[in-house]
Amino acid sequence: MSLIQPVLLAQLADTYPEDIAWKNLADGSMLTLGDWHGQSNRLARGLRHRGLDPGDRVALALAPEDPFEWLISYMAVHKAGCVAVPINTRLSPPEMGRIFRHAGTAALLVSQTVRAGLDPSNLPVGMVATLGADATMLSWHDLLDDDAGDLGHQIENDDVADIMYTSGTTGAPKGVVVRHGGLSASDRVPPSWYGLGFITASPFSTTSGSLLVCGPMRGGLSGWFLPRFDPGHWLNAVTADRPVAGFLVPAMVQLLVAHAAFPTADLSGLAVLTIGSAPISEATLRRFAQRLPSTDIMCGYGMTEFGAVTATPPGDRGAHLGSVGLPLPGVQVQISDGTGGTVATGEVGEIVIRGARTPRTALDAEDDSGTLGWLHTGDLGSLDDDGFVWIVGRQKDMVIRGGHNVMPGEVEAVLFEHPDVTDAAVAGVVHEVLGEDVAAWVVVRPGGARDPESLRRFMLKRLADYKVPRRITFVDALPRNEAGKVVKAALVPADQTEEHS
Repeated sequence: MSLIQPVLLAQLADTYPEDIAWKNLADGSMLTLGDWHGQSNRLARGLRHRGLDPGDRVALALAPEDPFEWLISYMAVHKAGCVAVPINTRLSPPEMGRIFRHAGTAALLVSQTVRAGLDPSNLPVGMVATLGADATMLSWHDLLDDDAGDLGHQIENDDVADIMYTSGTTGAPKGVVVRHGGLSASDRVPPSWYGLGFITASPFSTTSGSLLVCGPMRGGLSGWFLPRFDPGHWLNAVTADRPVAGFLVPAMVQLLVAHAAFPTADLSGLAVLTIGSAPISEATLRRFAQRLPSTDIMCGYGMTEFGAVTATPPGDRGAHLGSVGLPLPGVQVQISDGTGGTVATGEVGEIVIRGARTPRTALDAEDDSGTLGWLHTGDLGSLDDDGFVWIVGRQKDMVIRGGHNVMPGEVEAVLFEHPDVTDAAVAGVVHEVLGEDVAAWVVVRPGGARDPESLRRFMLKRLADYKVPRRITFVDALPRNEAGKVVKAALVPADQTEEHS
């Protein structure tokens, strides 16, 4: 049984009202547990006074630069019995509009910078409250009621908390229904408030970011938030302020490893770092871990449609570096052969999962929320003899080159072994004879050589020839979504049949 987030906040705010729940590393401002609880109570009352009822859906299009308003709004929506619809503010106005309509949004809480790009006459929502100065719109601050007392709405584990939209790396985003009991598998309340720092730059609108809303609190830690990830700022903050824990996505790790200050930064204060949200190459992990010999680096795996699936257990100390850890309590993982059976240990197949926690479902299939069947993830991976899960890539990403199956993740892992490569992505491109061919997009360190033939020779020593990309494109950066995942569709033009470097 999980401890529902508003209940956890109420308990902590009652015991430690003056302690820091979150700090904004961009400007040094702080949100105490007492203020978070009190202001979210005021906003919850304001939402109800404006006519919102339990079950109504409230979109949160609050930019990362407004983290406290996001945290207050998210908790307030739940306290009012409403459903939060977190919005990736990097989406275009038409993309946001489609989500508003699909989710059946009753109200929108929006940053001024985001609202400026929206057409007010074409917003399919009943109420819009803007954070910022705009005399023509209802102000977010005007929603705050004078009464900071608890509204008293009883929340049950099976009540809908959020509608999360998938990152959409392979297609249009889809809504996933998340219930309060599925936001956490923990009923832990910290025995004391340590106030030590947990640093993160993961936007709260992402799956990983939403799990971190109360994640640090459960360990008695203060969340330290970077609205926009910058490797130099992160390294400076870790060196000067010495947080004890943190969360990174693989793209952030790659940027840190490539940064000029990384080899000399003092990272010794970090006791635990969790890396999640997307696969990461073992070569990058090893480069990173070499600079953090005293840090327990823990990798995790999860998905919007399920939540957290696996995590490296504390104390593993790199014994299974490159894996995404063991299944979490109550979660079962199998490797499917695609015909209803399972593959042998060490063999690759599709990862399928199920769990005892409150299930997540597609918004369009909400009535099926009672099923506890196996979820087919579309991810390919294997289990080792110790039960650790290893991910090799996405089923849809697999390239079939002249009848040979090529996993992009395997090719990317070899690219990351090259000392000049700081980021890379591999995908299939159309070939009129082979059907598909293997292509790579590569980012090199400043001053690194952009020599495709040299890179191919390096790869031929480590891969079968049919796996080595014949098309290598050097780029300054890879297109990534808000969750840090490479958007491969943005790399591959619709019609691409040439072979060139």
